[in-house]
Amino acid sequence: MNIKHNNYFVRIVKMEFKADKVATFLTNFNLVKEKIRNTNGCRLLELYRDKNNPNIFFTYSYWEKEQDLENYKHSELFETVWAKTKVLFNAKPEAWSVDKMYVIE
Repeated sequence: MNIKHNNYFVRIVKMEFKADKVATFLTNFNLVKEKIRNTNGCRLLELYRDKNNPNIFFTYSYWEKEQDLENYKHSELFETVWAKTKVLFNAKPEAWSVDKMYVIE
């Protein structure tokens, strides 16, 4: 078993969309995912879909440090992405900032 210690800062965001807006969200996400991933300090960007509710999605983004995420959140890219995304929500998004402690492969 390979155990690695990792100091990445991880942001988890849960988003629930109106059923008729899911396709719009996915289209928009596909247009910007590479730009988000290539933001300074972003090391990984993942999108998950809930198995029981197809309107719920989670993003996991891994950052070298918290300030990198804060810089992204104050960027023109984030403002554009957020403006297009927030109008599609069915519920208030939830976000968690966590420190990635270990990966056990």
